[in-house]
Amino acid sequence: MVDVDFTSVNALRPGVSGCNLNVKVVRAKVVVNRPKGDGTMVRVNECLVGDDTGVIVFTAKNEQVDTMSPGKTLTIKNAKIDVYKGCMRLMVDKSGTIEDAEAGLKVKTKEDNNMSEVEYEFVSIP
Repeated sequence: MVDVDFTSVNALRPGVSGCNLNVKVVRAKVVVNRPKGDGTMVRVNECLVGDDTGVIVFTAKNEQVDTMSPGKTLTIKNAKIDVYKGCMRLMVDKSGTIEDAEAGLKVKTKEDNNMSEVEYEFVSIP
């Protein structure tokens, strides 16, 4: 069994990838729920997830939406940070996983440190 290094929410920065976190889902909000041309559904939720260092918006897509229930504790592996309108969003693409956390793992959230409320501006250096 390989030891996995876990990152805390307050250590996340734009451009980071390959991070592993244990988080609790605080809330989930549907932002897209519509059929595609082939009849399948496109589903996107913005979920607030966090640990004892802070919270961040997680963008859940399609089957990930079913996993992100408020109150649930999850282990997210190989996640990355995307920046949307200058603010960080945590996401997992096909190379990452979202699983129920180990039984007995309790995660408290620090909601007064929302990392997605920090606005970043990218500057080109000549």
